[in-house]
Amino acid sequence: MTAGEDRAIVLGPFRLDRHRRSLTRDGVPLAVGARALDVLMALASAGGETVSKDVLLKQAWHGLAVDENNLQVQISALRKAMGEGWIVTVSGRGYRLAAPPASATAPSEANGDRGKPSIAVLPFVNLSGDVSQEYLADGVSEDLIAALSRVRSFFVIARNSSFTYKGRSVDVRQVGHELGVRYVLEGSVRRSHDRLRITAQLIDAERGNHILAEQHDRDVGDVFTMQDDITRALVTALAPAISLAERQRAMRKPPENLTAWEAYQRALSHWSLRPDLSSCREFLQRAITLDGRFEPAHSRLALVHLGEAAVGAGLPLQEAIVRAHAAARTALELDPESALAHAILAWVFSFQGDPAVAMDEAEIAISLGPNEPQAHLIKGRLLTFGGKYAEAWHCLDAALWLDPRGAVAPSVMIHRLYCHYLAGDYLAAEAVAHRLIRASPELPRPYPWLAAALGQLGRTEQARGILDTATAVSPAFVDFISASRPPWFQPHDHEHLLTGLRKAGWRG
Repeated sequence: MTAGEDRAIVLGPFRLDRHRRSLTRDGVPLAVGARALDVLMALASAGGETVSKDVLLKQAWHGLAVDENNLQVQISALRKAMGEGWIVTVSGRGYRLAAPPASATAPSEANGDRGKPSIAVLPFVNLSGDVSQEYLADGVSEDLIAALSRVRSFFVIARNSSFTYKGRSVDVRQVGHELGVRYVLEGSVRRSHDRLRITAQLIDAERGNHILAEQHDRDVGDVFTMQDDITRALVTALAPAISLAERQRAMRKPPENLTAWEAYQRALSHWSLRPDLSSCREFLQRAITLDGRFEPAHSRLALVHLGEAAVGAGLPLQEAIVRAHAAARTALELDPESALAHAILAWVFSFQGDPAVAMDEAEIAISLGPNEPQAHLIKGRLLTFGGKYAEAWHCLDAALWLDPRGAVAPSVMIHRLYCHYLAGDYLAAEAVAHRLIRASPELPRPYPWLAAALGQLGRTEQARGILDTATAVSPAFVDFISASRPPWFQPHDHEHLLTGLRKAGWRG
């Protein structure tokens, strides 16, 4: 960390210019807001010492009274712009500025990355036959590196390391070995008049097999807008593909040899493939035993407590809520800027019957992590049980788009079922329920709603048969949603469900 001319501070590849109020990386300006710059200047001026939250709020907001969440948002914006490792959270005290750890450029499990997936984005190849179009290929590569660096569950190799392979024909396994990465993204850019074709291939550098291939065609138009559009599309496709590959990789490894990250991935597999909350909880607890500061494991454990209680397969609801709340709070103490932790806390407040506070947490989660599917899912849930079905549908679509093959997908379908039924579209509810049951016949949640939908449609005999099946699959769940009103239901919505169940033959 060096200073020059009393107005600029150099932080590795970054230059913070006090006079011009700008932040650049390798001479390229970064899009950072005025508040975030004030926060960074305060941290940089402390010379690596911890700066309290109160001091940062005073210096960045010049004495205005603002909520601490505003500071968290600015810290998150700086981390997205600079990458992980530069701003360190000092639990209970504040933040400090530090050089990035060695794992930021050459990740290894020995350096404490918990086995997270690492990825190198190789320079995209210009296939346009025009050297003047080289900037487009480089621009796409650089944008992808920046965007993937904002995904908290990845380690992304810095541009300076990735671009040493520019113009070279390389073997991805060799690249993986030299850079210490698990995945390599390579691609090409071809321009023909005002049309641009971008292809990308995600490759497992350890096994040499292709995981994902994407092709996007665009009108050039505004180059920057086009690059942003392409980057969003590719990152949205890459993140769930890597997550799925990580779960499959963890499932191949003997349980006794798992790292904390791999145990966490095993837990996600048990959640998403065939919902097995007991096994999911077991692997999350193992991840926490291996690394008690691994925030995502605490967040997911909170969700498992709620899930088990909701289907009558675990603790009583109130005790589950207490445990879930404690786990979510632990996650936030470990990482106050975790979008996942804020989203899970929103789930807890939803289960407590406090939708307004839950919505506040959901909005914070989305502001911190626009690509966190759980944030959009819980917002969709809150809107569903708040009677705002069109808005709910939009959020559920966003969640499914971000995690089409993971743990969120079945939850999205379940909430679509709720949305259709509560909106009075019983035929659509029936169709979604049958789809869920075909995919996971052991899942208890669709059966009572399907029975209620059929009852509302006047198909009494069929409804009674489904109700009998619901009782056989999980009598505890039928009792849970019918015997008394769960906290997240509005009274008229719960009565709406009970009316359908009575028409199906329920005598509660």
